[in-house]
Amino acid sequence: MDAGIGQVRTEDAVVGQAEAAAVEDALFNGLRQQVESMIDWARSAEALGLEHGPFEERTVTAGFEAMRLFTEAHFAVRAARETRRTDVVDADGDVRVTAEPGQVHTRLMIYGPVRTTRIAYRRHRKPNLYPQDADLNWASAHSYSAGVAKRVARAAAVVPFEQAAVQVSAAGAVTIGKRQAEELAVAATVDFEAFYAARRPVPCPPDGVLITADGSAFTVLPGALRPATAKAAQVRAREAAGWPQDPGELRKSTKRSAELVAVADIPPAPRTSADVIGALFDTGPRRADREASTARHGPTAKGKTVFASARHPIGQVVAAGFAEAHRRDPDHTRPWFAVVDGNNTQIEAINACAGQYQVPVPILIDFIHVVQYLWKAAGSFFYPGDPDARDWVRTQAVKILDGKARDVVTGIRRRATRSGYSGQERAGADTCATYLENKKDYLDYPAFLTAGWPIASGLIEGAARWLIKDRMEVTGARWGLDGAEAVLKLRALVGNGDFDDYFTFHLRQEKQRNHDSHYQRSEPTPDYPTPPPQPSTPG
Repeated sequence: MDAGIGQVRTEDAVVGQAEAAAVEDALFNGLRQQVESMIDWARSAEALGLEHGPFEERTVTAGFEAMRLFTEAHFAVRAARETRRTDVVDADGDVRVTAEPGQVHTRLMIYGPVRTTRIAYRRHRKPNLYPQDADLNWASAHSYSAGVAKRVARAAAVVPFEQAAVQVSAAGAVTIGKRQAEELAVAATVDFEAFYAARRPVPCPPDGVLITADGSAFTVLPGALRPATAKAAQVRAREAAGWPQDPGELRKSTKRSAELVAVADIPPAPRTSADVIGALFDTGPRRADREASTARHGPTAKGKTVFASARHPIGQVVAAGFAEAHRRDPDHTRPWFAVVDGNNTQIEAINACAGQYQVPVPILIDFIHVVQYLWKAAGSFFYPGDPDARDWVRTQAVKILDGKARDVVTGIRRRATRSGYSGQERAGADTCATYLENKKDYLDYPAFLTAGWPIASGLIEGAARWLIKDRMEVTGARWGLDGAEAVLKLRALVGNGDFDDYFTFHLRQEKQRNHDSHYQRSEPTPDYPTPPPQPSTPG
């Protein structure tokens, strides 16, 4: 009797499994029909009469539909196999005893809309929990898939939001609007700071660690202006009421500055002042000789990482750069140094961070910037186009590179005084002399050249051109703060070569925020990297 009952139960189980398999198999009937219709069409007279271009377009469209049906069938299998659970406990410790199957949500994937069905676990006055959504790591704030969000983010780093929406829509079977593209781009960057805080750079040889900073302004909407700029704009508007406004002043009142900091490893490349002067002033055969000498090319940066923000002040962005330098050299055994264009706020922030990290960071003013001031002084001493002006600037530049900036200042002031120039005539000379005098603590070019460190800020200026000028200052663009901040971060990720790694990290963080944090778990939660403690940041 017992054996017979056992045999019946076994047979029932086998029948039940066969029926379930048949049901699941039927879920893929739509896919089979689509593939069979594609095969039939490929052998038809219509298809055989097409050139490859139209054939390709038709195949892509049919292929998207096949992928959509395949995915929808897969999710239907998941739904069929999902059984009611009794262990769903929310983060407050409340057991979700009410379960409602058959909850449908349509997701927008690269190849089109896909319907998903899952069980909802309810609790009065609390949001539903969907364990299957957690398993699949669906976004909770929107219905777009991770693939769509990633493609939008990558496109938005390069082109305006409207074009990004068009590009992604054209490359798939999903339609995205400009507003949705901007929202997806903003949402994609929320883990930027956490990503870099959690990252452990690959160990480097004992090269120097360069920290360099810059800023660049772009046009923003009135609500995105910094408070001081908005107030100044209002004052100008009142003062200029009824009068034509100066276009230059008007542009200033519509701009907001983005702050940038770059960190890089610098293998030393010692040079002399003659090498640098040759690079700047020599032409013809002498220049050809210079280019043949690899020793004169200067140091080449490796492992560049750029941080950019329109929202945060200089001090906070500089602090992010120092945190990156600390991650690269946690024991502070490598030389750290900074190159800037002379901005006092940048210099103050670098000195403050150097004190907090207790690491010496010599600061140097970009030599190209200094040479520009020498040309201002030459404007007081020479007529425009006078070839002697170039020789004079060259001579003063050599002195500064050799550590004789004080002699240059004295010589400029003495020449202007002896020539009896008026205040206006000597304005360029006084501006240059005052600048060199004020920056005297940051002109130690002999030390930087001997150590083989860079003496110009070309790395950060190039980053500023690519990050801001090429994208933020397109004709007619006016930015909101959220969109601008998102694009700066996306462009930094692309420029740093970290976009794909970041997005993997971002999706893990999204799962923790959107799902894992809403459940009470008895087992250990996944290991989500968290930022290590850092010294407090200035600003």
